[in-house]
Amino acid sequence: MSTPKRPDPAKLIMSLFMNDQTILEAVLPLLEEKFGSIDIISPWFDFDYTDYYYKEMGSPLFRRVVVFKELIEQESLASIKEATNQLETLWKADGQRSLNIDPGYLVPSRFILATGKDYSHRVYIGKGIYADLTLIYKKGGFQKLEWTYPDYAGDAIKGFLETVRAKYCLDLKRKREEFK
Repeated sequence: MSTPKRPDPAKLIMSLFMNDQTILEAVLPLLEEKFGSIDIISPWFDFDYTDYYYKEMGSPLFRRVVVFKELIEQESLASIKEATNQLETLWKADGQRSLNIDPGYLVPSRFILATGKDYSHRVYIGKGIYADLTLIYKKGGFQKLEWTYPDYAGDAIKGFLETVRAKYCLDLKRKREEFK
């Protein structure tokens, strides 16, 4: 019989893409107000892997990844996705979004994204939200899966997430030592 135990807290990460880079300046304070201090912000990443969002949001699109200082409980991901969906509506006009926020979390073995879309590899976590196993960590790096979105399969984002993972592992080690 397995014995249930609390999982380690996770590193909250949000991928934001937008059709106007100045939106970032307005949304960052709102994210900090809701989710705490920002730890790391990525450089701008190319958004040329898909045209899926162009009809709604226009082109070109710009992406940044935001990492928060405070660790989160893994089970809070559905509520976080609800909150980011509400924030997106602040940049919505005529039914069209200008901003998309994809929250997720990172733990040593994997990177998970929250989505409202069901699919075979996604697990329902409540509130109409599914957890998408996006990347796994093995052999010293993040590895894509057959369903990983192309933009998360790219070396630039995987490299950034590997840097975040290294910092998270140090933070987690310090936190554990505090409670010894």
